[in-house]
Amino acid sequence: MASGLIALFDDIAVIARSAAASLDDIAAATATAGTKAAGVVIDDAAVTPRYVAGLSPDRELPIIAKIAVGSLRNKLLVLLPLSLLLSAFLPFAITPLLMLGGAYLAYEATEKLVELALHDHHDEVELAKCDTPEELEARQVAGAIRTDLILSAEIMAIALASLAGRTIVSQAIILAAVGIGITIAVYGAVALVVKLDDIGLHLARRGTPFARRFGLALVRLVPWLLTGLSSIGTAAMLWVGGGILVHGMDELGFDAIPHAIHDLAAKLAGDHIASGPLEWLVNALAAALVALVIGGLLVLALHLARDSRQSGNPAPQPPAS
Repeated sequence: MASGLIALFDDIAVIARSAAASLDDIAAATATAGTKAAGVVIDDAAVTPRYVAGLSPDRELPIIAKIAVGSLRNKLLVLLPLSLLLSAFLPFAITPLLMLGGAYLAYEATEKLVELALHDHHDEVELAKCDTPEELEARQVAGAIRTDLILSAEIMAIALASLAGRTIVSQAIILAAVGIGITIAVYGAVALVVKLDDIGLHLARRGTPFARRFGLALVRLVPWLLTGLSSIGTAAMLWVGGGILVHGMDELGFDAIPHAIHDLAAKLAGDHIASGPLEWLVNALAAALVALVIGGLLVLALHLARDSRQSGNPAPQPPAS
């Protein structure tokens, strides 16, 4: 009887160790998958603050909460099931779909640069058409959730690509953990950023002399921070989109450009003491250049198509009086 009890305890200990190892494995895989998606996460965090620009300060956090809930719905109710279906039945489609997402990121970033160069304020004109603050808020939230769907799809696809060979249950757990963790991190950071000026005003009005100076510095810093985040977001879109495209070319056998980039990075880095960071920088810049080229072609094609539609359908003329 005693030996049987000891054997039972041994079995329980083995199961417990196995479960702990499995949890550790899932945690490590979740961290790895999340790290691979870091570039898109940076862009997601950088893009979101613009959706509360111009709105009442007391609506900023509720709006971010609505966007965060929409983001979770995107990841857990739409993208997670689709990712698992892809993994189970169409694993060969993951790389082409990733490349489509990479091309979209390249297009978005390039169009932002074109609009900046041409001083195009199309988005502001569209938002000015809203009749009420509620309509403006609803449009901003809907636009943010649509953008989040694309970025979340990239995050989930990048994470899924790192989980090849795992069971469907393991993939589901890891993807859910990545989706929830990234959403909390992104929108928590966004909430902090958009309220920094309010924090600064509070310190400037009620704090000690040092706190007042710090608060005023925060208030002055926020516009620069938001501008910097927008620039970082555009750069991240180019870097990540280009990296996805280059990696996809390599995966699909179109390896001339990926190999040329790799060889150039290795040659420029050489045996320098900072060869690792330097090689990464060259790869990132080359990927961004690839994204600019592909994004530029897409922007040109879409603008030509839009101009063609407009010339083929001239605006109706008012009747003669």
